[in-house]
Amino acid sequence: MSKQIYLFSTSFHPDVISVNSLDITLLKPSINFCDYDYLIITSKQAVRALQQYDTTTFIDKRALCISEVTAASFEEIDGTVLEVGSGYGDDLHKSVSQYPKKTKWLYLRAKKVASNFVETLTHEGYCIDEEIVYESKCSDEMKNIEIEDNAVLVFTSPSSINCFLQNNQISLTNNVVVIGTTTGKSLPPGLTFNIAKENTIESCITLAKSL
Repeated sequence: MSKQIYLFSTSFHPDVISVNSLDITLLKPSINFCDYDYLIITSKQAVRALQQYDTTTFIDKRALCISEVTAASFEEIDGTVLEVGSGYGDDLHKSVSQYPKKTKWLYLRAKKVASNFVETLTHEGYCIDEEIVYESKCSDEMKNIEIEDNAVLVFTSPSSINCFLQNNQISLTNNVVVIGTTTGKSLPPGLTFNIAKENTIESCITLAKSL
């Protein structure tokens, strides 16, 4: 008998029990996009926030996107991708450092972020401004979920883990799959987990089905 798979994410997958982990509130700070050469986008939520602005003010700004999924979201609103990262925030340091330090970047971010790559790059002399364009809180769904024994739990962000652990515990009978190493670091110390081969939900689900 196959194990039940739970996906804790803001995205849905038809093959598993999808639990919305976060409620997102979009923000709209005043931004003069003309001041910047490129954008940095690390989530689909940031792309959603961009859609609140007049498209003509930002559409000529190419974006460094953290992953293929984020890049696809940006292209769906007719944006042009500058470069696609490996899926990890810390790896964006390598991408930005390939450009001259005088290059002006705008990082469209969440209120809380897991990676400190901007702080590191700024300390090294790169020009990166940050604008908080959305914030998140744990969803009510995370408070009321009941997990079967021997189930596979799939987490796609540190926030999804933190929200889960506020009201639930991970049983020793559960297998855990995470989307990447940064997410894995948010799990309780000593807990065994599996990392997806690619930084995508589809890769997570494929791995979960094999356990």
